[in-house]
Amino acid sequence: MNRITRSFFAVLLGLSFVAGLNAPARAAGNLTVFAAASLTNSLNDVGKLFEKKYGITFTPSYLSSSTLAKQIENGAPAGVFLSADEKWMDYLEKKKLIDPASRFNLLGNTLVLIAPAGSRINKVEITKGFNLAGLLAGGKLSVGDPAHVPAGIYAKQALKALHEWKSVKGNLAREENVRLALVLVERGETPLGIVYATDAAISKKVKVVGVFPADSHPPIVYPAALVAGQETPAAKNFLAFLKTPQARAVFEKYGFSVK
Repeated sequence: MNRITRSFFAVLLGLSFVAGLNAPARAAGNLTVFAAASLTNSLNDVGKLFEKKYGITFTPSYLSSSTLAKQIENGAPAGVFLSADEKWMDYLEKKKLIDPASRFNLLGNTLVLIAPAGSRINKVEITKGFNLAGLLAGGKLSVGDPAHVPAGIYAKQALKALHEWKSVKGNLAREENVRLALVLVERGETPLGIVYATDAAISKKVKVVGVFPADSHPPIVYPAALVAGQETPAAKNFLAFLKTPQARAVFEKYGFSVK
């Protein structure tokens, strides 16, 4: 190898070394968080506070917990995962795709029945046999898809407990996440929908007409954890920030109960 060739390779190695040093520094300034769609507004606010404190760019992705879990399984580079139920966090933990030591339950929520703001339905006492099919009067019930969306799964469990599932299961507008279920009711495309109380609270186009009894479904729990292989300082700082008084105040403002 002549002197010119050796010099060329030396430059390449030097550039590779510098790039190797700079890449982690750049990565440390960015954080991608996968979070359930129902967290959109509250987590956006928390993210702004986090950015201000740490100077780290907060990049959230909001979809149904099931979709996000599958994306993580397929290698999506999220640093933190916040699920709207324990099922999908358990799914990732069994596949060793989260750091189990970092996992904790962050929030709780309430399941509600909503109608368009101008609906003649104002108050529904949700008890066994409350005749949901009659209230729908041939219209569809908007829900997150009970096959995989946490809000829809909770809704199905509640309706089964209240002996209403059989009468409405064939008349559902099944959506890919709870926010899309909310939108259908906002537009008046469905007369009723089942969403979280926090989703209903952000919209002036719907009203809560009933609250599902807490004992009609398992507790609504939002677990958080680091994604395995993505345990960066930025991700760890964000997970810790979720437990701070500043973050707690934001979540409570949006109607979540903080664990």
